[in-house]
Amino acid sequence: MRDYVIITDSCCDLPADLARELEIEVVPLSLQMGSKTYRNWLDGREISFPDFYRRIRAGETATTSAVSVGDFEEIMRPILTGGRDILCLCFSSALSTTYQSACIAAQTLSEEVPEGTVRVVDTLSASLGQGLLVYLCAQEKRRGASLEALTAYAEATRGKVCHWFTVDDLNHLKRGGRISATAALFGTMLSIKPVLHVDDAGRLIPMSKTRGRKASLLALVDHMAQTAVDPAQQTVFISHGDCLADAEFVADAIRTRLGVTDIRINYVGPVIGNHSGPGTVALFFLGSGR
Repeated sequence: MRDYVIITDSCCDLPADLARELEIEVVPLSLQMGSKTYRNWLDGREISFPDFYRRIRAGETATTSAVSVGDFEEIMRPILTGGRDILCLCFSSALSTTYQSACIAAQTLSEEVPEGTVRVVDTLSASLGQGLLVYLCAQEKRRGASLEALTAYAEATRGKVCHWFTVDDLNHLKRGGRISATAALFGTMLSIKPVLHVDDAGRLIPMSKTRGRKASLLALVDHMAQTAVDPAQQTVFISHGDCLADAEFVADAIRTRLGVTDIRINYVGPVIGNHSGPGTVALFFLGSGR
């Protein structure tokens, strides 16, 4: 049986050292700010996460680009020709064309390297929700799961990866078409903080509104308490848009209320952060359903 490699893209928002430890190959998405294009590497080598958020807060805007077919071929080809197969776990197809690019690359390479196998899975997830699924798959691989078994595991588990998040500035959601300009204006005036999640189709969906920042952060914990399966035994991920103290507030609440001990915190990377904005806090865990 051929060995295989797990590939994902940088919208997984995993800490770079954790991705290295798990032996995950990561393909970066890109963003353009001003006249310069930056690749969204997990280690921030081309644009650091604090610098990105500083510039966004200062009023700069950015546009983002999915991983291209050529980018995927470039990383997949040497793996296949070197005698290993691939499981590629991609950013939600409802939010990016990255998954479609991976599928096209896989089809091209199946003809070029017929002895190799590439399995591509739409994680229907984003940020550390995608990262959590990649992390869990890496653990299964270490336990000896075959490529086919792990592909089935990823497809069976993705619908249980819960994403709950809140944003601090409604104007970023307005620019992305998630809420109307009027809703953003009045919500800002009234200190309304939306609570959103990623649904079964991998789309961002507003779920409720809270008054004030603390209430919105505690609402994330409430949702976890309602749907998490055996939370004290889970690894829980939290990502944040340059607001570590708020992420740690949520982590402390989860430890106190649900007995969780293994919590990993990292930045929302620039590609997703460009749409969610500074002040985003997102909570990811395994539940009975999304």
